[in-house]
Amino acid sequence: MSENNQTSLAILFADVCRSTQLFEQYGDVKARELVAAAISLMTRVTEKYQGRVVKTIGDEVMSVLPSADRAVLAAVEMQKQISEDNFMRQHDMGIKVGFHFGQVLEEDGDVYGDAVNVAARMVSSAKCEQIITNSDTMRHVSPLTNARTRSLGKSKVAGKSELLEQLEILWQEDPSSITTVSKTLGNPDLFSSIQLSLRFGGNVIQLDEKTYGFSMGRDARNNLVVESEWVSRNHASIEFRKRSFVLTDSSTNGTWLQQDGEEPFFLHRDQIPLHKQGVICLGQAIDPANPLLIYYQCKY
Repeated sequence: MSENNQTSLAILFADVCRSTQLFEQYGDVKARELVAAAISLMTRVTEKYQGRVVKTIGDEVMSVLPSADRAVLAAVEMQKQISEDNFMRQHDMGIKVGFHFGQVLEEDGDVYGDAVNVAARMVSSAKCEQIITNSDTMRHVSPLTNARTRSLGKSKVAGKSELLEQLEILWQEDPSSITTVSKTLGNPDLFSSIQLSLRFGGNVIQLDEKTYGFSMGRDARNNLVVESEWVSRNHASIEFRKRSFVLTDSSTNGTWLQQDGEEPFFLHRDQIPLHKQGVICLGQAIDPANPLLIYYQCKY
């Protein structure tokens, strides 16, 4: 396999719960009908969020989605649709979901690699009606998605030298914010036409035209926390206005900005539209060696 087969994807497994009992209770034909209905529903949801089903194995669906955000939204919608479907409820149907975002190898429509193994571990840890992921994956989820999580502690995952913190997505508790974002991400034309990617450290954050007041600063309540003595508690923000992402500085030490290779620009208690791609540094002049640089790329 060449390196060209490598890409970053969200790997999602969804299993029908209690399938053995279904076959015992209803017989082969009826149970197979129930499992097929659940798999069909999960396939439709996967495709809604621009994913694809890689394979189905008995009562399990393995899917790939282009981002961690879409995996969260797909997993939540799968659980909601199963729980709200009259046919499913009449037969006490349920599913469990696990997913992980990472680099995989694609070949002949299938995917391989460590990310697949971790995703399989996530679903094996889930109980019926649960969604399980991990802290590594949630670092790739946009703050706009507002997914609520509960830590399940750290555990050993095969192939990983360090313990991995498992998280439960609380899809049944106040899902309104996730539903709102799903309307945006569910529209592929809208999502792909207007977008701002921020890369800070090992994290990537995706903003879109619904972004209002995305905050950056030292305070832990900011959407993006930058811990430095040069950074104000509420240092700067980004919002989408008049078809542009606008950076606003409200700090003591100002913000340095370098757009598309031009000379660095100092912004202090002012605002400026972001164009193409560049670098943002809160409180200090831009230094390529500084690990606190924020890289951005606009797509209009």
